[in-house]
Amino acid sequence: MPLQLLICLIAGALIAPSLAPFDQKYLTLLIPAVIYLCSYQKTAKQSALLGWMFGLGFFGTGVSWVFVSINEHSQTPLPIAVTLTILFVAGLALLFSLQLFLWKKLFTARLLAASFAGIWVLFEWLRSWLFTGFPWLYLGNATLETPLQNLIPIGGVWLASLAVVILSLCLAEFIRSRKLLPLLIFPLPLIGCYLLPIEWTEEKGSNLKVALIQPNIPQRIKWNPDYRPEILNKYQEMSSDHLDSELMLWPETAIPSLFRHSALPLADILNDLDSNGVTLISGLPSTEADSAHPKGYRIHNSLAVLTTGTGIYHKQRLVPFGEYVPMENQLRGLLDFFNLPMSSFSLPKEAQPLLKVGPHQLNAAICYEIAYPALVRNGAINADFILTVSNDTWFGDSIAPAQHLQIAQVRALENGRWVIRGTNNGITALINHKGEVVEQLPQFQSGVLRAEAMAMQGLTPFQMHGSIPVLGFAFLLTLIGIGAQRRTEANPYPDFR
Repeated sequence: MPLQLLICLIAGALIAPSLAPFDQKYLTLLIPAVIYLCSYQKTAKQSALLGWMFGLGFFGTGVSWVFVSINEHSQTPLPIAVTLTILFVAGLALLFSLQLFLWKKLFTARLLAASFAGIWVLFEWLRSWLFTGFPWLYLGNATLETPLQNLIPIGGVWLASLAVVILSLCLAEFIRSRKLLPLLIFPLPLIGCYLLPIEWTEEKGSNLKVALIQPNIPQRIKWNPDYRPEILNKYQEMSSDHLDSELMLWPETAIPSLFRHSALPLADILNDLDSNGVTLISGLPSTEADSAHPKGYRIHNSLAVLTTGTGIYHKQRLVPFGEYVPMENQLRGLLDFFNLPMSSFSLPKEAQPLLKVGPHQLNAAICYEIAYPALVRNGAINADFILTVSNDTWFGDSIAPAQHLQIAQVRALENGRWVIRGTNNGITALINHKGEVVEQLPQFQSGVLRAEAMAMQGLTPFQMHGSIPVLGFAFLLTLIGIGAQRRTEANPYPDFR
């Protein structure tokens, strides 16, 4: 058992090298197989422990970047930052512990592989909404640039994850049973995926000239009022040479104050953009009157159309502790980490219309909202483009920005739409409807990405049906296992006649 605990820890840790920026995609085929084989003959309690160790490796490497934001940007002392990161990882790892416990508690050995695949996908889905959701580190993200990516526009990232788990279990069953059948089945999904189309939408015949501003503003000065004139001046200087674009995009909370405090310093560039017919969309904090709120108003993390049009979008998925503090009255003041700048954002109260740039409609997603498959799908159905902004400066030179970009590529492929992505210090990029990065800027440098994005029309199967078909199939796999267990209990010796 101690050796198997170590093996499960290492297997979970393989998730980080399998995803961006390392992209050792073949490792995803090992990850489910190892935990499956280690748990196969264990009790439910033993499997729960193995699952927790697996989760420690999985989240410990996959979201190691959480430490950067806690330690470097909140001035939290190193021992406390390490402790908070460990608690975060250990808490997330309990999901794998529960997953393995239920798998061994509810399902029979006869159909353990089927139920394992089904419950894996259901728990990936669970992570997309439980406690506001943490939709990160999906196995399906690693299928980009492989034959399995053709499944993404059909059933979304979870269909791709299901395919990865099934392929992995074919290898595991070959190792376990020494039978050739699982090995013979292994290439069939790959061959089938080669035959699937990847393009489900079509060009509308119009493009959009974009100028994506990446200012590379250090996080330590971003919210310091003394640096506000310098920051706003940098945006103006970087924008003034690109008045021939149709859309200019400034990243998340690019304007580090309420707009009324920055309107006058920005007046010249706003007038120039307006007179040239350039639509500026910028991230910024905004307020909304609300008599029911203790302060009489709500403050939002927003994207706003500031020139040649109107429209505003308020973020719908807030980052715990970064944008709001759970149990605020109890935690405020205990640590600097609980007092981060702009950590009192609120959720919007109503549904929000799409942003408009000329004749085009854009579905907005701020920061890690792009990681939510259902949220992005709901808005992208009626949109020509997906627009997303972020401030990944919080995560330094960790693997988070590359993972974030890869997730945006998956959303592009799911929805058959180009993704326009603007960030503060990287990775600013333009992604086509096939999930391919067309243009990108290097990290940690100021720059302007000039390119043309193509408006798309039509719907992918994922947009038409969402995740219900694949989740229904995953649930069916689990039900088959439960039913088999009941039959086994009724006839405990089915092989002896």
